[in-house]
Amino acid sequence: MAIVDRPEDMNMEDKAFGLQDSSDPGVEASYSGLVGWIEGRYNRSKDARQSDEGRWLNSYRNYRGLYGPDVQFTETEKSQVFVKITKTKVLAAYAQIVDVLFAGSKFPIGVESSRNPINMEGSIHFDPKEVTQEKIDEISGGQAPSTASSTVARPELLGKSGPLADQLERVEDKLRVGAGKTPTAMTFEPAKEAARKMEKTIHEQLDESEANKHLRSTAFEMSLFGTGIIKGPFALQKEYPQWNDEGQYDPMFRNIPKVESVSIWNFYPDPDARNMAEAEYAIERHRLSRSQMRALKKRPYFREEAIEEAIEIGSNYVGEYWEETLEDNNNSSSVDRFEVLEFWGTVDAEIAEEADLDIPEDVFEGGDVQVNAWVCNGQVLRLVLNPFTPSRIPFHAVPYELNPYSFFGIGPAENMEDTQEIMNGFMRLAVDNAALSSNLLIEIDETNLVPGQDLSVYPGKIFRRQAGAPGQAIFGTKFPNVTGECLQVFDKARQLADESTGMPSFAHGSTGVMGVGRTASGMSMLMGAAAQNIKAVVRNIDDYLLSPLGRALFAFNMQFNFDKSIKGDIGVVARGTESLMRNEVRSQRLLQFMQMTANPSMAPFVKYDYILRELAASMDLDEEKVLNDPREAAIQAEMMASIAALMPQPPEQAQQAAPQDPTGNGNGTIAPGAAPEPQAEGFSGGGGGANGGNPPAQPSEAPPQ
Repeated sequence: MAIVDRPEDMNMEDKAFGLQDSSDPGVEASYSGLVGWIEGRYNRSKDARQSDEGRWLNSYRNYRGLYGPDVQFTETEKSQVFVKITKTKVLAAYAQIVDVLFAGSKFPIGVESSRNPINMEGSIHFDPKEVTQEKIDEISGGQAPSTASSTVARPELLGKSGPLADQLERVEDKLRVGAGKTPTAMTFEPAKEAARKMEKTIHEQLDESEANKHLRSTAFEMSLFGTGIIKGPFALQKEYPQWNDEGQYDPMFRNIPKVESVSIWNFYPDPDARNMAEAEYAIERHRLSRSQMRALKKRPYFREEAIEEAIEIGSNYVGEYWEETLEDNNNSSSVDRFEVLEFWGTVDAEIAEEADLDIPEDVFEGGDVQVNAWVCNGQVLRLVLNPFTPSRIPFHAVPYELNPYSFFGIGPAENMEDTQEIMNGFMRLAVDNAALSSNLLIEIDETNLVPGQDLSVYPGKIFRRQAGAPGQAIFGTKFPNVTGECLQVFDKARQLADESTGMPSFAHGSTGVMGVGRTASGMSMLMGAAAQNIKAVVRNIDDYLLSPLGRALFAFNMQFNFDKSIKGDIGVVARGTESLMRNEVRSQRLLQFMQMTANPSMAPFVKYDYILRELAASMDLDEEKVLNDPREAAIQAEMMASIAALMPQPPEQAQQAAPQDPTGNGNGTIAPGAAPEPQAEGFSGGGGGANGGNPPAQPSEAPPQ
């Protein structure tokens, strides 16, 4: 990312009003009101989401292939097989989401300019060739054209301290009043330039915080549990390793906007909200070690005395019931860790003021304040006003499948829970029946046999009978094999799993497709229909994750980044769904459009610079590296024209006949022509006379004697 050297250029904490250290015991006692208020909200959210935790546990067990405590096996059931079709579906959904989001070379967030920019020129024209006053008068009729929405590039129009004025210095001598009307004029768009720089800044910041990795973690929990959580952006001091000339470690620290994934198990939102836009608060539960607790002292506005006091009290982490299933550990309750609650949301101003928070008068008048608080062991480790303007909770929750009446969404693992149970049940029946029907049940009449014999059965075994005992002594009973019927039901349940998840088996590599899928065009139709479900999921990602995250990053840079060149009338767009089109037909459509507009009469109406940028982006190329901007293109065109003028021109050569031309219509010597008539030169046809139609030979005169 473009990192600034001044510490004030990007420091969110400078905007925060913090809780300072205090040794007054009366003040320490007043913190209990805030701690109790936050813990009350935490317990309320924890109680409200217990039903959701049950759904998540079932999904996790089906993914891992584990039977829950509600499944009881009888003594006659020998097989306890678990067919993990849920894992196949979850991983297939995760792979498709990742393939769509990361189909291009950039994070799926873009920045575009407004169609009618405010406080910024929409487009500025300049002529790469020298424009004289005579040409200006000739074009404008002796009068300078009036200023329109598409103005002429003059630095004074951008302001003396405008962010884009310095970018036009290289062609300042070519800026004229009539440049926008000349045939060789080019267009420079300041709003689009600001949007391009803002997009580049956001992408560099996302790369610094490893946002791709965190987005993949969120996509996995979306596929498994139905909901994914991303937190950010928030300021974080990052360490850059470096060594001085003497070989000593001398790291450099910079403040960057951090984006990270949050496990759904540690996220406790407002139980009365159906999405993050309606939530009044959100709490993240941390499990920290002693070293991690002491590392909090290095972060701004964390109270050292409160941290040491919480450590002296001792570890207070109590494992939840679901942690035993997730961690395969029966002793998760005895963990030497600290439970820290990070609260973001609205608090009553009086409670915050009692906790020694300095609240400005204009904020206090509202009655409620947005704060960020960290509490542990009854201690307030950090308390600051929400530093973002406007105030926002830095959590983004995205559902795999939207449940309009619940905060948490629904995933493919939950959708196929019943079909997974059916597949497991009939597969166990098939295995038990196969084991039973593959062996004989042997019945032995011992009265017909000599006593004391070994009754074990093996090939070649000989039994001795009683003398004179009538009847058969050994009987074998074979049970019918119904494994085929059980597997038919299993296959039917698997088809129902395809229907319930919206993800057919052939979409993730299953073979044996019959019917229309046997042809290439038929398979293409099936794959296109199967992609509709994942497109709906990607639209949810655009609406609930990428768009809010992009707007938050945009607001973060507008508030804490002082680079003027990235500011303007621009907006953030999510490009998750766009990558689907880009992968399929975008580049083909651009090439087709360029072929359609190759007609010289249509060229003036086409913006080929935009088409070239989009074509490079659709091919996963960096358009900034492979294409010139309008200013550089103008300079490059002038350089090429100058070089062409210095090159000697080849002499004009007369057109020569081309013997190899077979058409007979051009310069070739071979042509069909007309057949020679009789008695004409070249006529060889037959006819009357002694000479075959040729004129008689004339006798040669005898030489004089």
